[in-house]
Amino acid sequence: MPKVIDHDQRRRDIVDVTWRLIVKGGIEAATMREIAAEAGFANGALKHYFPGKDEIVQGAYERSLGLMGEHIEAEVAGKRGLAALRAICWAAMPLDEERITSGRVLLSFWERAVSNETLHDAYLAHLAVWRDALARYLAEGREDGDITTATPDEQLVDEIVLLNVGANIMSLISPQTSTPALQEAHLRAFFDRL
Repeated sequence: MPKVIDHDQRRRDIVDVTWRLIVKGGIEAATMREIAAEAGFANGALKHYFPGKDEIVQGAYERSLGLMGEHIEAEVAGKRGLAALRAICWAAMPLDEERITSGRVLLSFWERAVSNETLHDAYLAHLAVWRDALARYLAEGREDGDITTATPDEQLVDEIVLLNVGANIMSLISPQTSTPALQEAHLRAFFDRL
């Protein structure tokens, strides 16, 4: 009787291996040869599960987004307006080891997305959903009377995105100068202006 192979599980295993390789050594460590070896496959066997490296990297990115999304959902659940905005901002910041690790995978994904239209479009789709959520929470906060700043919402959304992206990069590049305490101080200063 032929062996039954769970292809979805194999894809998840390959993504998990890729995730670990990226976390350990960056995108350069996640070569097709290393991914295959760590996953226990012959070098060419990965092609049965993914067309190429970019699709594997996208899988690792989606895993990262999934972990972050679960964390954000748990923090935002049942909240609206300013409370939801605070929750999503704090949840998305690299304030602990799990979120810093997700940021490392995200940074590797960004590197690939610069020269790959499919990956670039995937990030822009994620960014649009995130920006829409931020804009919705800002509008609710204004409706509730909790957000009174004259700064336009579009500018506030830009500030939040830039603060988060910058914190993710700096937590990896210079963790001694971009500590969780400093990131939280920046968030508090932002919210004090609202």
